[in-house]
Amino acid sequence: MTTAATDADDSAAHPRFAEALRERGLADLVPRVRRFPEATRTAAEAAAALGCGLSQICKSLIFAADGVPVLVLMDGASRVDLDRVREELGAGKVTRARADVVRETTGYAIGGVPPFGHRTGTRVLADRSLLGHDLVWAAAGTPYTVFPMAPADLIRQAGGTLVDVRERAS
Repeated sequence: MTTAATDADDSAAHPRFAEALRERGLADLVPRVRRFPEATRTAAEAAAALGCGLSQICKSLIFAADGVPVLVLMDGASRVDLDRVREELGAGKVTRARADVVRETTGYAIGGVPPFGHRTGTRVLADRSLLGHDLVWAAAGTPYTVFPMAPADLIRQAGGTLVDVRERAS
């Protein structure tokens, strides 16, 4: 049996995220975390590194709804419609959160924010587009690491509410 520190080092996941996986009974995912020599901080970079479709990447995006952080999980091929998020939350104003707010809220830097295992609890909206795949890849706490998970399981672990907040094609 290996120690938690060894597992985190072997997995390449951010140690806090590796611990979050273990705490949730998902230790089997720790060795499935993939590390890349080049950054995978954007959905396009991650999809290229994995050789998968852009929509198979799960983006974890932090917004501020009337100043309160909210996490939106979105497929990598789509953009978030801020008006739809605002309507969903009943908020007056929704903006992208500043980098310092993202780090303070999640404990991770932009480009490496995982869908769960954050420093603080936030409301989570998960776009239905994620359910179009058997498996999606999400950040594992660093801009160089990703992990695979069934979308329904990922949304459940994140405590997400299923919504339609993707920009519609014009």
